[in-house]
Amino acid sequence: MTQIHEEMKALQKRIEASIIGQETVVKSLIIALLADGNLLLEGLPGLAKTRAVKSLSKNIASSYNRVQFTPDLLPSDITGAEVYLGENSEERFKFEPGPIFANLVLADEINRAPAKVQAALLEAMEEKQITVAGKTHPMPELFMVLATQNPVEQEGTYPLPEAQMDRFLIHILVEYGSDEDELEIMRLVRNEQKQGLSSVQETMSQETLFSAREEVKNIHVAEDLEKYIIRLISSTRKPEQLDPKYASFIAVGASPRGTLALDKCSRSHAWLEGRDHVTPDDVKAVIHNCLRHRLVLSYEASSEGLSVDDFIDIILEKVPVL
Repeated sequence: MTQIHEEMKALQKRIEASIIGQETVVKSLIIALLADGNLLLEGLPGLAKTRAVKSLSKNIASSYNRVQFTPDLLPSDITGAEVYLGENSEERFKFEPGPIFANLVLADEINRAPAKVQAALLEAMEEKQITVAGKTHPMPELFMVLATQNPVEQEGTYPLPEAQMDRFLIHILVEYGSDEDELEIMRLVRNEQKQGLSSVQETMSQETLFSAREEVKNIHVAEDLEKYIIRLISSTRKPEQLDPKYASFIAVGASPRGTLALDKCSRSHAWLEGRDHVTPDDVKAVIHNCLRHRLVLSYEASSEGLSVDDFIDIILEKVPVL
């Protein structure tokens, strides 16, 4: 185990200490960070989605901005705009950066803003740059969009289109913890109120993260595993390969971004587990997060009571590893 790996595991433990009962969510956050991707957190209010992102930012030497998405938000409220300086200035206009210019950007309740505002994130998420008034402005080297949305309350929301959902590397579902976890949460918050929020003593440098990403790139993926990933993705586009009864269950299958996400996240998971190669268990551990937002089930599948996660389970059961 390298020093870089130990530092990343220590980061994971520090975040888990402040987000009780959400170890799977924290691990997924770290995987997305290692894979240099954007993530979507979905869950009911009060399940520590925002707290998880804040904890991540406090434990990494980074800048952090939060954008609360609302129906009246404008694209320039996110990207920034050209500001007129007056006729006597050498430059008539100056670009005033918006909140998107940070290392970690929390897009809170992203489905509350209209399509124009959601689309303003697309270029930044995909190209790591934005264009304002014909000029291109690059994002920082460490740049990650962490978006949240509420799955229940649909009044006044604008569902994300498939094209934008596909830009997110992973889609994490945040669920209720156990009764024991909730007891620990109550005690943790009570102690914080008594003592105040203690400042984080240790923060991981961005250079350490970049080094970890380089190590992830060197994780070996055997040819058999590569073909296994391709078969998994192919079965979402041609579900009849699994069984003729599933032929009409998928309206939209996974795009090539799904293949790339599964490869990146499998390697990140293997590295986090201390291995220098990917195993089928690594692929199975990340496939739900990588594909649940990329598949659209048909009416037939919904009438059978199947969810996207249920169908991914069927894929894992039906597609052979070798």
